[in-house]
Amino acid sequence: MISKNLSAATTKPIILGILKQGNSYGYLIIKKIKELSDGKMEWSDGMLYPVLHRLEKDELIKSEWIMAENSRPRKYYQITPAGQEALMVEREQWLQVNSLLDALWDVKPTI
Repeated sequence: MISKNLSAATTKPIILGILKQGNSYGYLIIKKIKELSDGKMEWSDGMLYPVLHRLEKDELIKSEWIMAENSRPRKYYQITPAGQEALMVEREQWLQVNSLLDALWDVKPTI
């Protein structure tokens, strides 16, 4: 399992990345995260929805209630143009951090 701190730090880029692939609602976002991480990340409603609300307040995503046939209404989320720009910034920052960690972990001790 991935630690809660690391999981919390990745919420924004993960959610924006999922929504870049297409509109989705909360349960499917949680399911997709579990699937993509091979079960190593398990988000709860209590973790996801505050982040969705914050991203919506920051205008990085928008939402719409949709009534599906034979189902209850679902709130679908969609990435905005500002959200796509934020995702590119997040991606670049995570690539820089990953590069640093790769360099550190590949260092051979000198004797």
